[in-house]
Amino acid sequence: MENFLLDGLLTVSGLKTYFFTSEGVAKAVDDVSFKLRQGETLGLVGESGCGKSVTALSVMRLVDDPPGKIIGGEILLEGQNLLKLPRSEMRKIRGRDISMIFQEPMTSLNPVFTVGNQISESIRFHQNADRAEAWHKSIDMMRLVGIPSPERRVLDYPHYLSGGMRQRVMIAIALACNPKVLIADEPTTALDVTIQAQVMDLMSHLREKLNTAMLLITHDLGLVAETAQRIVVMYLGKIVEASSTRALFDEPLHPYTQGLIKSIPQIDHKHSEAQMLWEIPGNVPSLINLPPGCHFAGRCDRRMARCAEMPPLLEIRPQHQVRCWLYE
Repeated sequence: MENFLLDGLLTVSGLKTYFFTSEGVAKAVDDVSFKLRQGETLGLVGESGCGKSVTALSVMRLVDDPPGKIIGGEILLEGQNLLKLPRSEMRKIRGRDISMIFQEPMTSLNPVFTVGNQISESIRFHQNADRAEAWHKSIDMMRLVGIPSPERRVLDYPHYLSGGMRQRVMIAIALACNPKVLIADEPTTALDVTIQAQVMDLMSHLREKLNTAMLLITHDLGLVAETAQRIVVMYLGKIVEASSTRALFDEPLHPYTQGLIKSIPQIDHKHSEAQMLWEIPGNVPSLINLPPGCHFAGRCDRRMARCAEMPPLLEIRPQHQVRCWLYE
């Protein structure tokens, strides 16, 4: 049976990214595999510290070395292993073939350059455009992402803009060179709910218009439910479940995934009351001092003796995999 994690436009296979510290080795990403098809959105979800952002930075080859280091695996973009490219070649791929929207636009944008300069810089570097051509393309990109009066706003500095507008500028920068893959790392962090919806609607519209594949990294299951076609759930550096979005919400298999879904606030429409929030018991263990066997066993109410061993990622049904002994 075809393994749905291991073929696609972007294929990550057996990725291991560790951080070597004075206290020990933190296995931030430990044997992670997934694929991203052209034109689709894949959601990468989990709690803070599960390895989502480090996975994205590994794909972009932006992990600080030291202390971080990619020690194993492959990252294939249309069959080309990005981990074997010289740094100069990887710089050409970043922004042109793979772009990333970072978590906080205020810290990602340079405060001493206008937003027009920051958009046009990428265009000039990757498309060999002259200043005038790049500037006009910057205005077009700001118009595309819904920024009003782009001819005037292109001269603004980041601190002149609201959080939502800054995030739109980040999207404009990321999409300026029509990348094949867009990585969005918590793209709605620090935005209010209405602006969050506008930003995600915009990204979904642009993904469909440009046929760009998107890796959406978030802890918000509601966000991926509305946006992603497939979901990969991570816990302490490992994939614990992977399936289509519908299958994951209809029948989550891993106790961790079940806990995440049950912890989403629900409204009892019959009585118009909010139900009590469910919480996953215990605390997330330290990456430097991981328990033996299944990393989730210490917080799981269905643990058994077998959980002292790390379970493999089992394919329970076509295109639905889970890392849990309950389904062996």
